[in-house]
Amino acid sequence: MPYYRSVGEVPHKRHTQFRRPDGGLYSEELMGQEGFSSDSSLLYHRHPPTAIASAEIFEKPAVKRSANLPLKPRHLRTHKLDAGPADAVLGRQPLMANDDVRIGYAIADRPSPLYRDAVGDELLYVEDGRVAVETTFGTLEAGSGDYVIVPTSVVHRIVPLDGPARLLTIEANGHIGPPKRYLSVRGQFLEHAPYCERDLRGPSEPLLVDETDVEVLVKHRAGWTRHVYARHPFDVVGWDGCLYPWAFSIHDFEPITGRVHQPPPVHQTFEGPNFVVCSFVPRKVDYHPLAIPVPYNHHNVDSDEMMFYTGGNYEARRGSGIEQGSISLHPSGFTHGPQPGAVERALGVEAFDELAVMVDTFRPLDLCDPALAVEDTAYAWTWNR
Repeated sequence: MPYYRSVGEVPHKRHTQFRRPDGGLYSEELMGQEGFSSDSSLLYHRHPPTAIASAEIFEKPAVKRSANLPLKPRHLRTHKLDAGPADAVLGRQPLMANDDVRIGYAIADRPSPLYRDAVGDELLYVEDGRVAVETTFGTLEAGSGDYVIVPTSVVHRIVPLDGPARLLTIEANGHIGPPKRYLSVRGQFLEHAPYCERDLRGPSEPLLVDETDVEVLVKHRAGWTRHVYARHPFDVVGWDGCLYPWAFSIHDFEPITGRVHQPPPVHQTFEGPNFVVCSFVPRKVDYHPLAIPVPYNHHNVDSDEMMFYTGGNYEARRGSGIEQGSISLHPSGFTHGPQPGAVERALGVEAFDELAVMVDTFRPLDLCDPALAVEDTAYAWTWNR
């Protein structure tokens, strides 16, 4: 994270004695990225965070990945996925993956188990509903349009509020954060950035749970493990630093526009290892008298483009079958662009009312079985009209 926060009780000086009311020492934990060379936070636990009572292999169902063969654009209808009883961790349905990132979808109607992703950061996008993301740092509540970033190895669980919630899930093999070009050399958002520190939310108070023999599922590089902790990991009385879970609303993203059509990088919101995430929001569009507001045909020779349509009307795709909850995949090796008739319809339009999340990857995305089960197989031919 680009700025410092302090929550709860912390000692005046780090790495010094900090005692509980009964006279015992709190257990200090440093959580940091890239060894001791990047962002970190110090957490103060009531009990040692190292005390596990047991560890066993957890067999999570294997994810089958298939190459995009034959190579073609795809359209997935996430609202047709199985909506049976599920949580947002074990119940997320994998859609696309490569060696850098995994993209899934969850329809959660119950709390998830306690979970730690030791492989990379996770980015959750709430399409519909409300959730509480409970963590060792405290609780973040998120609703429709919110992004939530959970840093690597943070123990958390996702609890739906007020009924089922629909979430797009992005799991990285590494860290996710604001694009470097938006930040100063010291980590402050710059004036040209489309959002800033005021738009971000972090946990505001500790979350304390007093339980023993608590299960935590851990996804790590070798597989999955079930740990049983002697005491509940939500026992942090205070923390400070620049590494913590945080939330940002897509509705607070300030669009960048111009006289002629702007390329997708102006919509960039986050970057991860070999991928970027962009937000397309309601905005005024190009104001040159001869402007064409919809995208031109384009062929991104180094990347696959996944677009999740989450609100409004995506003008460039009208007539293709795209609807709320749709995902399109336009792969490298294929030229894509507006649907037939979209260019003419857009001439003279002053604003677009659309909401979408885009992930561009720099390695090809494989397709997983749940994606193939809800594919609109006619989509690839909708330009041939």
